[in-house]
Amino acid sequence: MKLLKVKATGLPLFDNPLQIDFSAEQRVSEYGREKLYNIFSNLYQNNVISIVGINASGKTSLLKVLLFSINLLNNKAVNSISCKEILEGITEEQEVVFENYFYSQNKIYSLKTTIKRQEDHYYIADETLLSKKITSTFRKSSLYDFTTAAVVEKRDTNEQYLLDDVSIMVAFNKKTKDYIQLADMLEDTNTNILRISRDFPQELLAFFDSSVDYLKINDERKNIEIHLKFKNKEEIILNRFKELNKYLSSGTIKGINTFVYAMKMFKSGGYVLIDEIENHFNQEIVSVLIRFFQDKTINPKGAVLIFSTHYSELLDEFERNDNIYIVRNNNGISSQKLSDILKRNDIKKSEAFQSGYLGGTTIDYKPYISLKKLLMRKAKGE
Repeated sequence: MKLLKVKATGLPLFDNPLQIDFSAEQRVSEYGREKLYNIFSNLYQNNVISIVGINASGKTSLLKVLLFSINLLNNKAVNSISCKEILEGITEEQEVVFENYFYSQNKIYSLKTTIKRQEDHYYIADETLLSKKITSTFRKSSLYDFTTAAVVEKRDTNEQYLLDDVSIMVAFNKKTKDYIQLADMLEDTNTNILRISRDFPQELLAFFDSSVDYLKINDERKNIEIHLKFKNKEEIILNRFKELNKYLSSGTIKGINTFVYAMKMFKSGGYVLIDEIENHFNQEIVSVLIRFFQDKTINPKGAVLIFSTHYSELLDEFERNDNIYIVRNNNGISSQKLSDILKRNDIKKSEAFQSGYLGGTTIDYKPYISLKKLLMRKAKGE
């Protein structure tokens, strides 16, 4: 299953509607195809989606909307989704509508889900799944036109078997055995603990810390045993993953987690979500990760990396503008595709971001001056 587009309307924190498109909107050159995944015909997917903005612009919230949509498509109960706080603030008279477009087994689908609240419980008030076949006359301009599409499934409020917060996707997933493979790393933003309980390839360890001889984990017994050995040193045996933080750098631990998750998604064509990707990493390591996702020999099934960042310099890693979203928060979070602002791909993206040319990408002047005056007064002992 491949996500094509996520659209959400009615979320309290956001300007409406919020839209994130995974397909390559700009022209795809013969050379450019090498870094994209061909879904079908002339439709290509961006294998890396970058969400960039200043502090408190709403980057994390946008990632949570994407995570919520993926969980919805994987028929997880709304009230069990970890990031359901994006729904907080709607009244019992209001509703949030998700429109998720995806590709599966030579068909394009549209899932429209309306979510409402009753007391502290969220429920799905209405839902329809539509589909249309891929034809030889396919045009990208009509990709999201479902006016003549066939109804695959429609929610019936009288159905007894379906819980009121579970999507009708449960029947589709069971029939097609098609799910979105997901590596959710949003919880790792502010914590840094090894989460992969298995042995690691020496090549991966050497990439982050060449002084490590091996790292082996035995989790077959009741008590976990972690065997860590540095070159020309005695083996260290640990019983808790937290203890590794005394011996391995935060960059090494995050690197193992991130790259092992990426390797899993390369096998399945799944999705990796990372918030503030630069935490614990230097720029070159992030660039390597981006290049791996854009390399067909490493990522033949079109796994997708979705990340947020404060560092506009990372944008210069991309040759395209249609896989970068600028996030702003002006009395409501909004996102805008960079290709809607910069029509040319040859303009240096980091300079456009830092200069304020894109709008809302530099700090506000008045708060800056107020803070500067405060620090000047403090320096004078006032």
